[in-house]
Amino acid sequence: MPPANSSAESRRLLTPATIPAALEAQAAGARLLAGGTWLMRSALRDEPLTGAFASLHAIPALSRLDLTPEAAEIGAAVTHARLAEALAGIPELAPLAVAAGASANPGVRRAATLGGNLCATEFPAADLACALLALEADVDLERLSGPGRVYMAQFLARREALLPGALVAGVRIPRRAGRLGAHVRLPLRKAGDYPVAIVSLTAEVADGRLSRPVIAVGSVEPVARRWAELEAALDGVSLDPAAGASAAAGLLSSFSPREGIEAPGWYRAEVLPALVRRALAALEASA
Repeated sequence: MPPANSSAESRRLLTPATIPAALEAQAAGARLLAGGTWLMRSALRDEPLTGAFASLHAIPALSRLDLTPEAAEIGAAVTHARLAEALAGIPELAPLAVAAGASANPGVRRAATLGGNLCATEFPAADLACALLALEADVDLERLSGPGRVYMAQFLARREALLPGALVAGVRIPRRAGRLGAHVRLPLRKAGDYPVAIVSLTAEVADGRLSRPVIAVGSVEPVARRWAELEAALDGVSLDPAAGASAAAGLLSSFSPREGIEAPGWYRAEVLPALVRRALAALEASA
């Protein structure tokens, strides 16, 4: 029999049935739990896995996945596997479909959720965050004081200030007919399939030219962000993967790459032109 103060007895699982109940549990000190794939690696990060946890799986609103001609509205508890299946074959949502279907491994994809991917502030290699940036998504937040919505880029930049006392309910992605997208990543098997660098891209393509490209980069810096300099350089030019890679190579100085045990910072930046080439080639193939 384990001692009374064992770690097993110091954990408690709650199952709120509504968003307000989950927020009340959070206010009382419980940690919100979705797929648990990041939480269950706490021991590897020397983090204690103790206290109360509020599972979100009993809240129907968080598992919604609604596709209309105007938008895709996706609940925070939707898994990567379900997301990849539901969005397959939708050109304007391709970055998110590919990101969900390529991240980690099949076992993780069946459990990991959209909300968990967005809320793991110490996980810079989140595929979905990068894809949602390229898709110009909004993040829906719930608080005891009421709901709110914030643009994806602002959410990522301010997560540590926004998340206390809040629950990520889901995302809303505007569907824009005629836009195409791509999502490419460079994983290293020894790093557990976490990508060294990620590039997500969306754009309109007309007469062989790019229009209003949106380019997001993940895993290179601590927080995913848009590559505004490359967006400006490629707007209105011919869709040429080699030329795009060359333009990217000349704009690497805008990054401050993070160091990591799986790859040095300089390498993360140096592989970006090749990923841009691959993303533009995928866009070209789907045009």
